[in-house]
Amino acid sequence: MNKINRQSLHQPAMASSGSKFVLRSARLEDLKDLTDLAGQFSLLNLPADKKILSEKIERSTASFAGDLRREEAEYLFVCEDLETETIVGSSLILAKHGTEDVPHYYFKIVKRNRFSEDLGIGFIHQVLQLKEDMNGPTEIGGLLIDRSYRRRPEKLGKQISLVRFLYMGMFRDEFESRVLCELTPPLGDGGRSEFWEALGRRFTGLPYQEADLISQRNKEFISSLFPEEDIYLALLDSRARVDLGRVGQETRAAQHLLESIGFEYLHEVDPFDGGPHYGADVDKISVVKNTRPVTLIEQGDRAQFAGGALVGVRRDGEFRAVWSAIDKRGDGAVALPAPAMNSLQVSEGESISISEVG
Repeated sequence: MNKINRQSLHQPAMASSGSKFVLRSARLEDLKDLTDLAGQFSLLNLPADKKILSEKIERSTASFAGDLRREEAEYLFVCEDLETETIVGSSLILAKHGTEDVPHYYFKIVKRNRFSEDLGIGFIHQVLQLKEDMNGPTEIGGLLIDRSYRRRPEKLGKQISLVRFLYMGMFRDEFESRVLCELTPPLGDGGRSEFWEALGRRFTGLPYQEADLISQRNKEFISSLFPEEDIYLALLDSRARVDLGRVGQETRAAQHLLESIGFEYLHEVDPFDGGPHYGADVDKISVVKNTRPVTLIEQGDRAQFAGGALVGVRRDGEFRAVWSAIDKRGDGAVALPAPAMNSLQVSEGESISISEVG
């Protein structure tokens, strides 16, 4: 009879006998590292603010424990370097983005055909329409990788991004049928948004960062102050039009990764900075489709580890995952290298989940 390892996921894995990096649910003791990480960037849904990050970690802990409704749940993942015991990456899932209490606002880009019979002249105009969604999709965000850990062979950005979809595949009923990602457009010095300066600021009188920060708590001003009528892009400054719906240089890798697993541009943009919205049916995302439960078995003397898979386990309200080679044995059984098992803190006989990723 195989022994089941019951040790808590709170206990640190030994870097000397485990994988170098582990992907896991965030904890309060990660607060300082997360604040330092967020300070390298200007991400509004993961700001370098200890109070806000502390609240996010607490909400995330309750979400992983299953204590919150879908409308409230927010899952914060971190990538930990086990050798230095520091947090070097993060990502987020908002289980539902857009409710009656806090709607999801966006601009839909549509085309309008205008033609003059007398002049024999016609134009196809792009038009922005403000939309309000009170029954919104799941949203992903908060993707950060410490600048000094980029371009490593472990591809940590890919790991911390895709682990969200492994989790969705493991616990499908915790999420909506659609998932949304709002990508960052090109921004100027100091995070200046030409789109906001040309449109949003004229209707709110607020600087871009202040308006976006307020919108994290209250979105009423969007519906009250933004125009309800169609907005013809031809009337906006050319500097605002050129970057509308485009992805910024630092975000292109994330865009390509999302496209490779099933995301598409939705012809929707953020009402503040004009950044593009990408989306997908959750069940059509390759990582989600490939996720399945398996039983962990003993390696034996003839283990042949190959390929790459995200391997995850949730126990006692905590989640851990690693990127590892696997040995598939059939009948829903797999063996893992000892380092991966140590980092996951699992033993033979336990149920885990895998998603084979190219």
